[in-house]
Amino acid sequence: MTWLQAAHSALHPASAQADRVGRLYNFLLIVAVLVFVAVMVAALWAAWRRRPIDEDTSPARDARAHRVIFAGAAATVAILFVALVYDLALGRSLTRRATREMLTVRITGHQWWWEVEYEDPTPQNRVRTANELHVPVGQTVALKLASADVIHSFWAPSLGGKKDLIPGHHNELWFTPTEPGLYRMQCAEFCGLQHAYMALEVVVEDSKKFAQWINAQRKPAATPPDTLTARGKLVFESGPCATCHAIAGTSAAGTIGPDLTHIASRRWLASGRLGNTRANLAGWIVDPQRIKPGVLMPSNGLEPADLQALLNYLASLK
Repeated sequence: MTWLQAAHSALHPASAQADRVGRLYNFLLIVAVLVFVAVMVAALWAAWRRRPIDEDTSPARDARAHRVIFAGAAATVAILFVALVYDLALGRSLTRRATREMLTVRITGHQWWWEVEYEDPTPQNRVRTANELHVPVGQTVALKLASADVIHSFWAPSLGGKKDLIPGHHNELWFTPTEPGLYRMQCAEFCGLQHAYMALEVVVEDSKKFAQWINAQRKPAATPPDTLTARGKLVFESGPCATCHAIAGTSAAGTIGPDLTHIASRRWLASGRLGNTRANLAGWIVDPQRIKPGVLMPSNGLEPADLQALLNYLASLK
């Protein structure tokens, strides 16, 4: 499956909030078309009925012209006023906090990846992942948005509007997904060299599948099943990987890069830059600068045997 199969269009709403925005768009489009048609008809009629300028100079002619101009101006003001009221009412409804129970997720933008943390009153039930957001259909999701470095922007057009992530300032965004599926979220604010490769996949699924997923994510990393995988774990913990990345249940507790506790369960690497395959993961570990120039992750000169062991270990983290 490719990114092309993930919905990324405001014309295909998949949440209650996006549906409201879609209705506003349809309203404005219909009004614009009707106004355009009316203006074109009036222009054609005027051209057909035109007369020499000195043929009719009566006061009645001037009065008719004034009435037409006044009617056109009044209609323009009325249309713009209705559109303004509709837009303001929609904006208020989209920013009004839902009263029912919500799923709260903290999203932090980094250059150039997304940190995703599911909040929970019980600390051990919190889940940290990266570049992938799972949500249950029909439940309101509250996103707490923040940036760790520069200005980013959360934009999933099929699910709702656009919100900026500004350093030192926290924003919030709510949406209630109505259709299961895959939806692409893209950073919509230029944030540096790899801005175009800063995507997040939103997986909307039924509540049962979501419960299964989040329960699996709460578990620590799997125990290596064989000696080669165990060697890979040792390579990870004793090398530079553990400086930046965390794996629950191990000594690796880095916070600079994405949490890798369940990396094998994700479909993408490098924030949507690569599919999660063994070959792509090997290339990313060895030389990330060639794939995504400018990322903070340095190149790793691992011995071939150590690289294969590390790949085995990471592939076991489902």
